[in-house]
Amino acid sequence: MSIMNPHLKFASQAVAKPYFVFALMLFAGQIIFGLIMAMQYVVGDFLFPAIPFNVARMVHTNLLIVWMLFGFMGAAYYLIPEEADRELHSPKLAMLLFWVFATAGVLTILGYLFVPYAGLAKMTGNELLPTMGREFLEQPTITKIGIVVVCLGFLFNIGMTLLKGRKTAISMVMMTGLIGLAVMFLFSFFNPENLTRDKFYWWWVVHLWVEGVWELIMGSMLAFVLIKITGVDREVIEKWLYVIIAMALITGIIGTGHHYFWIGAPGVWLWLGSIFSALEPLPFFAMVLFAFNMVNRRRREHPNRAAAVWAMGTTVTAFLGAGVWGFMHTLAPVNYYTHGTQLTAAHGHLAFYGAYAMIIMTMISYAMPRLRGLGEAPSPRAQTVELWGFWLMTISMLLITLLLTAAGVVQIWLQRIPADGAAMSFMNTMDQLAVFFWLRLVAGVGFGIGLICYFLSFRQRGEVRVTAAVNASA
Repeated sequence: MSIMNPHLKFASQAVAKPYFVFALMLFAGQIIFGLIMAMQYVVGDFLFPAIPFNVARMVHTNLLIVWMLFGFMGAAYYLIPEEADRELHSPKLAMLLFWVFATAGVLTILGYLFVPYAGLAKMTGNELLPTMGREFLEQPTITKIGIVVVCLGFLFNIGMTLLKGRKTAISMVMMTGLIGLAVMFLFSFFNPENLTRDKFYWWWVVHLWVEGVWELIMGSMLAFVLIKITGVDREVIEKWLYVIIAMALITGIIGTGHHYFWIGAPGVWLWLGSIFSALEPLPFFAMVLFAFNMVNRRRREHPNRAAAVWAMGTTVTAFLGAGVWGFMHTLAPVNYYTHGTQLTAAHGHLAFYGAYAMIIMTMISYAMPRLRGLGEAPSPRAQTVELWGFWLMTISMLLITLLLTAAGVVQIWLQRIPADGAAMSFMNTMDQLAVFFWLRLVAGVGFGIGLICYFLSFRQRGEVRVTAAVNASA
C-alpha cells in the first residue's frame, strides 16, 4: 500500500487523526462545563434553569469519559500498526466506527441538555433494560449498546492487525488493557435492586477502568513514545513496562476494596482495601523513575522536545494525583472522615488529568506532527506555544487540587469532626468554603487559557523535516 504521507510508516495510521481531533474538541467541551459548574458553586443560579448543576455535572463527567475513549482509540490506531509492522486491518471500519461513536456521543450530550432526564430514559426505552441513573454511567441504554458495538468493532480491527503482524510487549499490553476496558464496561448493564450489590459491581466499571486496565493502556502509550523519542533499546523499556503493569494490576484489582468500606460489604475489605490501596502509588512512582531514566539514557536528541516534556510530566503529575493524593485518604480509619468530601474531588481532578489527559496529549504531541505531514516535530515556535499550554494547564490543575484539598480539610473539620460535638450542616459548611471555590474558579480560567494555548500551537507553521519512512520506527 503506497504511503501518501511520507512521515507515516503506514498510510492507515492516518485514521488516528480524526480521533485525536474529536477527542480534543470534547476535551474543550468538558472544560467549558467544568467552568460552568465552578461558577455555579459560587453563584448558584448561574445559567439556571437552562443548565442546572446536575446536568452540567453529568455533561462534564460524560465528556471526560468519551474524549478519553476517543484518545485511547486514536492512540491504538497509530501505535498498533507500527508495533505490528503492518497496515491496519480495515481503515474503512475504523472511520465507520468513528462516525458512529461521534454521532452517538453528540446526540447523547444533546439529550442531556435539552431533554429532562426522566423523559430521556422513557424516550430511549430504559424500562426494557434499566441501566440509567448511576454516576458516570448516565448514558441511555441505547447509547451503552452502541458503545459495546463500537468496542467490538474496534477490538476486531486492532486484534486482526495484531494477529497478522508482529507481537510486541507494548502492543500486547495495550490490547490487554483495551479488552479489559470493554469487558469491565459490560457491568454497566448489571443493575441489581440491592443498593450494596449495585455499588459493589458499579465500581467494577469505574475503579477497574481508572485504577486497573486504563493503567495498562497508559503504560503502553508511555513506553511507545519513550522508545521513539529516546532511542533506548526496546528490551530495556519492555522490562520496565512488565514490572509496572504487574504492580498496577495487583494493587489496582484488590485495591478496589477501598470503595467497599462504607457500602455494606464484608468488613474484610477494610483491611484488603487499605493495604493494597496503600501500595497503589508504587506503579506510578515506578513510571516516574522509568520516564526520567529513559530520557537520561537517551541515545538520540529528538527534535520534538514538547512530547518529551509531556511524557515526563504525565508520570510526575499522575504520581501526585493518583498516588500521593489517593494515598491521603485511602486508609479506612482516615477515609471514615474524608469520604465524599472535597478531598475526593481534589484527588479525582489531579489523577484524571495527570494519568490520562496528559498521556493522551503526550501521544498527540508525538504523533500529530507526523499525521499533519510536518515530520518529526512542529516548528520551535509551535512547540514553545504548546509548552506554554502544558505549564498553564498543569500549574492551574495543581492549584485547583490544592484549593480543593484545603476546602476538604476545612469541610472535614466543620462537618465531620466538630469541636463542640455539633456538626455544622452541609449548606452552612459550603458557605464557609466560598473563598476556596472562588479561587478554584480563577484557577479553572487559567486552565482554560492553557488549553487555548495548546490549541493555538496547532496553528503555527510546521518545520517540515523530510525523513524516510523507515525512520518512523526509530
